[in-house]
Formats: sequence, structure tokens, C-alpha cells
Amino acid sequence: MYRLARSGGSQKLLHWVSGRAAGWAGLLDGDGTVLHGVTRSQDGTGVEAASLAREYAKKLPGLDARSFSFDRGTHTALLFPLDGPPDATAPILAVVAPHPLPDGLAILLADVSMPLAMCWAAEAVERKRRRVDLAESRSREAVLHLLMTGQLSIAHQVAGALKPTLPDPVRVYVVECPAGRRDEVARICAELSGGRSWIVRCPVYARHLILVVPADAGVAEQRLGLRVAEAVTECVAGVSEDVPLADTATGYRQAFHALAVARGLPARHARFGSAPDPAVAAGSAGARWADELLHPLLTHLPRRSQDPGSQELAATLTSWLAFSSHATQHLKIHRNTLAARLRLIGELLGLDLNRVGDQAAVDLALRIRATPTVPGRSGRDQRAARPPLGLDDILGGPAVREWAAQQLRPLAGPGSGSGSESGSGSGKGSADPWETLRIWLECEAQLAPCAESLGISVPGVRKRLTRLESVLGRSLLRTPSARYDLWLAFRALDLAEPGIAR
Repeated sequence: MYRLARSGGSQKLLHWVSGRAAGWAGLLDGDGTVLHGVTRSQDGTGVEAASLAREYAKKLPGLDARSFSFDRGTHTALLFPLDGPPDATAPILAVVAPHPLPDGLAILLADVSMPLAMCWAAEAVERKRRRVDLAESRSREAVLHLLMTGQLSIAHQVAGALKPTLPDPVRVYVVECPAGRRDEVARICAELSGGRSWIVRCPVYARHLILVVPADAGVAEQRLGLRVAEAVTECVAGVSEDVPLADTATGYRQAFHALAVARGLPARHARFGSAPDPAVAAGSAGARWADELLHPLLTHLPRRSQDPGSQELAATLTSWLAFSSHATQHLKIHRNTLAARLRLIGELLGLDLNRVGDQAAVDLALRIRATPTVPGRSGRDQRAARPPLGLDDILGGPAVREWAAQQLRPLAGPGSGSGSESGSGSGKGSADPWETLRIWLECEAQLAPCAESLGISVPGVRKRLTRLESVLGRSLLRTPSARYDLWLAFRALDLAEPGIAR
């Protein structure tokens, strides 16, 4: 009995008791709910036996007895309340067996009650610990969500009960863990960072950890991603630039793109390369355009109190643009709810959110509004007094053209060619990464239509894009994807000189 208690806990003990009784064995609480139930009988009487045990478990508290036995038909029910702590209700051990009962079964049940009670108490403590861990994990996830949507004040309030305090400025890490080892890697990250990192289990990707680290960390902490990759085989880490706490969403995108590059490096670690932000390059004209585009969404008033308001719709849109269909996991909503909200958002903005071009436009507008360094937002009266701006007006500016050229410049460097894929045919644009990316974007970033247009296989397109991820230093195939920035860059260069982006 004690060997089974150590190796398998209450479930193993109940399985063993069921075999010795040739019947059903289980643990029930005071109202008759079956907590655990096991039967090794092959006669299909398990459901009937559990029902009988529930019936008499309800009566046991009203009887002034330490045990209870009752015969019904061909079966006997034996019930033994287990010992437990004074502040908790101990469960009842119940056995339903055909009679005549095996010799010594009552003594056996009395003997097994002690190790069974110890197992139950230990398992109850473990269940409480898991609930506490889950509550803390969800709280940290909530704080990260608030940071990603720019709600710093509420994030600080929620984070006040947890440790460590939120740093500012920060460096964001995304660590991809081996399957089933995320909790272990989280503990290692906490140790390597000296407890200063804000560690969150990603709600979207089951193998990802998100670390928000103080930007003023020491030399050892600055190499945190590399040290994690060295400490845990198969770990891969991407790290952002130093960003203000208000720009945590930007830091996350940078770290995610760096992670795509790190997968192809021997060190399994990469840092996001310095690059200008289109939200900053858009300047004051971009701020006015973003306000005009998003005004119907940000001023939306729901018809019913239970309908989402403007803030909730904006958070839904931001999450969907970052995570696509995985936004349901991020926001903890049903996919039908997500689809309904996106239809409403599309109607409010007058955009077709199935098109990459419209997705890129609204993504840029949201990023401009979330960037505190963008100057000169105009009021509503000023918007009415000026002619409305379009996306092309913003992309035609010299600063945005310079940003676009820098985004696509790596495609002209050595090693940027897509090459040919074995078994996929040469296809159109087989050696031209510009054409591969352009056609992929024209096909709304869908692999199958892109493969048909290029005349190659879907795996062939995937291989090309995977290689281009390393060239560009950006994630293309997994969200958050760089497809919005690439679409904007191609459009900006086409406006400057049609055909310049090939």
C-alpha cells in the first residue's frame, strides 16, 4: 500500500483496492460527488455501483458512525470517512463489491484509509498550488495584455501585487522552449536574470515565454537570451532593442522577428537589427491621417450595454493584426465573437479586412497612435478644415520612401536569391526574391495561390519565404508577421517611381 501511495497516489491505491474487492472503489465528498472512481470489474456495473455509493455517502454524515455497510441485491456497499485536517472536509472511501465479500476486506479498508488520506491531503495541496500558479500566470498575462494595448496605469496597478515591479525602459525577449519544458525554462530564466525579469507564458504560442527585462540590466543580464540558449538545449531566443515600457508591443514584435532569425543560427540567439519605424517616419501628416482613419472606430458607441465599445474593438483589432486567428486565445473569446467584431470594425472603417493592403493601413494607423514620439495630432475641427489625407499621401513622403528602401535593401544583397527548390520546378521568379515577395503579398499572403502564380509547389514557396526571413531579419510565415511593413514598403517605392521595386 505504501509503495503504491508513493508511486501513484490515490488513483493507484483505489485501483488496487478495486481489484482486491472485485468491485468498484472510489472517493466521494459529503454531498455524494464522486472525486475519483475505479472499477476493475468487466460486468458493466461500475455506473450502478457509483450511484449506490453516492446515495449512501449522502446519508453517512447523519449517522453517528465511523463506518457504514449496506446490502442491496447482490452487492454490498462499505463506506469509511477518511481523516483530514480540521479546516477541511475529508472525503469518504467507498467500496461496492458483490457478496459474499472477500475475507478480511473490511480490515483491509481500515488499513488503507491512512495512506489514502495522506495521498489525498498531499494531492489537495498540489491542486491548490497549481491553482495559485495558474492565477499568477493569468495575472501576468493580463498585465502583458495591458502593456501591449498601452494601458500603463492599469498595468502598474495590477502588477503592484506581483513581483518584480515593471521596469522602464525595457528589453523584450521571446524564448522558444522545447516541448513540455516551458515551466522549467521559466525557472531558469528567473534564476539567470536575478529575479528582475517579468516572465509571462505566451497565451498564443504554447512553447513561448515572453520576458520583459530592465534595459539597464548588467552585462550578464544583457546576455540573458544567449545564456538561456546555452543552458537549455533546443531553446531559441530573440531580443528586441531597448524600448520605453509604453512601447512593449513594439518590443514584442521586434523580439518575435529576431526569433525567426535565431532559428537558423548556430547560437540559437539573435537581436533585432536597428531599423526605423514607419510610424515615426510618417510624421505629423501620418498622425493626422491615422486620426482620420480610426475616428469612426475610436468614437463608436455600442447600441447595447453588452456590445463591445470602442476600446474593446480597438484591442480586438490590434490583437487580430498581430496574431491572426490566434487572437481568440490571446483575448479568450470564441472565434464567432472575433469574426463578428471584425465585421463591425470593417464596416466602421470602410475597409476590407480580408485584404493585406487594408490590414497594413490600419496596422500602421494603430502603430502611429501608439507611438508617443509622433508629433502634431490634429483636432476634429482641424480635420474638418483640411482636405482628408489618404494612405498614398503618407507613403509618398521622403522619410517613408527612405524607410521603404531600407526595408527592402537586404533583398539586393548577396545570399538573398530564392534559388530553386528540388522537385518544385524553376517557376516564375525562381531567383528573384522581390518577385516572390510581391506575388505573395498580391495573393494576400496565402501560400496556395502564391504557389499557383509562381508555378511551384506550396512547400517550395514556404522554403523561399523561410530563407527570406533570415535575409530580412523578420518573421513572414508566423504571426506577428512583417507582411504589413513589406506591403507598405513596396507601395511606397512604387509611388516614388513605378517599377522601382521591380
